[in-house]
Amino acid sequence: MSQKQLKEAFISNLNGTSLLEISAGLSLPPLCLLCRGLLLILHYLHHGKPVSSRKYSLLLDFLVLVSPLLFSCTVLSPIIFFIPFILAAFCAGIFFKIYSQRKREAREPFGQIVKKFQETCLDPECIPAITVFRVYVNVLTSISILAVDFPQYPRRYAKAETYGTGAMDLGVGAFIFGNALVCPEVRQKSHRTQPRFSRQVFSVWPLISLGVGRLLSVKSIEYHEHTSEYGVHWNFFFTLALVRLAASLLLAIFPRQKAWLVAVAVAVLYQLLLSTTPLKTFILHGSDGRGSRLGFLDANREGLLSLFGYLAIYLASVQVGLWLLQRRSSVRGWLGALRGLALAVLALWVLLQLCQACTEPVSRRMANLPFCTWVLALCLLLLGFFVLTDLALVFTKLLVKGSSVSCCWKVVQPPDSRKKQGMEAVTVGRQDKLSQLCLISAINKNQLLFFLLANVMTGAVNILIDTIHSKAAFTLCILHLYMFFNCLIMYILHARNIVLKFW
Repeated sequence: MSQKQLKEAFISNLNGTSLLEISAGLSLPPLCLLCRGLLLILHYLHHGKPVSSRKYSLLLDFLVLVSPLLFSCTVLSPIIFFIPFILAAFCAGIFFKIYSQRKREAREPFGQIVKKFQETCLDPECIPAITVFRVYVNVLTSISILAVDFPQYPRRYAKAETYGTGAMDLGVGAFIFGNALVCPEVRQKSHRTQPRFSRQVFSVWPLISLGVGRLLSVKSIEYHEHTSEYGVHWNFFFTLALVRLAASLLLAIFPRQKAWLVAVAVAVLYQLLLSTTPLKTFILHGSDGRGSRLGFLDANREGLLSLFGYLAIYLASVQVGLWLLQRRSSVRGWLGALRGLALAVLALWVLLQLCQACTEPVSRRMANLPFCTWVLALCLLLLGFFVLTDLALVFTKLLVKGSSVSCCWKVVQPPDSRKKQGMEAVTVGRQDKLSQLCLISAINKNQLLFFLLANVMTGAVNILIDTIHSKAAFTLCILHLYMFFNCLIMYILHARNIVLKFW
């Protein structure tokens, strides 16, 4: 077998892992974020100022926010269920140290602190959990697209061939979910005006261009590809572009407040077609029943027909985005929202079990109804974890007056006090310019560039290195260099306030 055939076989015919293992893995990013925030608050408690060096700030962010994820999906994957408990214990230790070392004059009874925490006012214009969710989906995707070519990345985490739940299967749906959370239909404040469809057509041209560029580069250098993933010519950039266009068209016809009804209709209708017509057989086996790839539709049947499932995910995510952006100005309000997220996750989890029992297992290849339900359940779970993490950091900041954590909720003065002073929302606590310079903000400013750079570097590594036969130490070294270089470029661009956007 040629090197290309070996690499294609290495990522083919896989069955995924358990729902529980993926759920356990989703707890790692929020715990890493919590750990980093607690370390910054502890540093402020000891030194009276934030981390004063940009290079130390970048190093801390990379080692705490990114490096644990690299280890957990490679050499530490056999103990993935224990890692959340280890990180949680470490975070608890840091919190206990902060709580016990507070300044004596700032100490209050614990009950009074909890009451003050519940009444704390938060900046209603910014929801850090959305930003962190989108950034971490990008980071995890970037790690996986290269790590999957190394033997240390468990095969059960790679994309399943037909049925199954791999970690990378979730990544595709989570990317759609994250894009929908900040789409123009969600950010549009007026209910009377809708974003023009023509603007959406113009806004997706970079994705179309990237899709064409990827197609030409992959074919020209005979780069290994998993044909049953999207087809012969299709790729994820095309999927994302067409889903955004289709969703904008539907939301121009139907009220955006009813996006969830449109999502349900699309998902259920598509599943009925899969279950009652030869559509499923066509997707899995081609027009001749033997996996033929004759004609454009036959050659790209997975990519084209899975658009219906991804469209349903996108529309449902628009509804989630609209719900999240409802004005909540206090911790008490967000605790209520957190309960709502928990109930939604529970309901979707029950629905997933029913869907799999009555129809078929989860299939990313077809983007069937169980897949849509699974993606939405886990995305809401991860989003809920990030909201909970932010609230925990807000509580800890109340213990250490003047402390601040970038990419975390800002505590503001109550509305009544602002009216008396004739002021806008005023942030409470120190807001040093350096404290706002963090890796999450840096990646968020240039998310598409980060993803594009990760794809280019992944291709370069695969061309230059025999990844399949790499040893563990070499694999970890390559993955860390790859991610650090990508993060460093984003950090430099952010430090210079450069946003590379061409549309």
